[in-house]
Amino acid sequence: MKGHLLDDRDIAILTVLSREGRISKTDLAQRVNLSVTPCWQRLKRLEQAGLIRGYRADVALNKIGANVVVFVMAELDSHKAENFQAFERAMDRYEEVTGCWALGGGYDYLLQVITRDVASYQALIDDLLAARIGLKRYFTYIVTKEVKASGLPPLDALLRPKRID
Repeated sequence: MKGHLLDDRDIAILTVLSREGRISKTDLAQRVNLSVTPCWQRLKRLEQAGLIRGYRADVALNKIGANVVVFVMAELDSHKAENFQAFERAMDRYEEVTGCWALGGGYDYLLQVITRDVASYQALIDDLLAARIGLKRYFTYIVTKEVKASGLPPLDALLRPKRID
């Protein structure tokens, strides 16, 4: 899609898929007011452009078994490029780290961690500290109740026609 604009139909396709990833191609086409073939072509173009990263199930972890969600504010001991790169590479090795964002401001990273229990979380932190990946300090915030976790904001409000380069 390099150099192409996202139009209202592309935005509609992305909006529907962000809420209903398992929708059939026929139903998707109807929802965005296109016939199946043009809708399919647009969908493939959006995937090839990297705008659709995948299709996932929203699993209700609390119905499967015990788990704890923890947000961690992390500070590195050095702010050299290679230290940030080493830390970021290390995050890929830990499946319990389900989200990692680099921050501007007081802390360097925000991590989302999901483990079976607090003891498992502490074992992960012990591993991170032993791995010598530059973790200087960390602050733990345990989620006590999920209030809202919709995943994405309303795409139609964010995505106005724009050029993709």
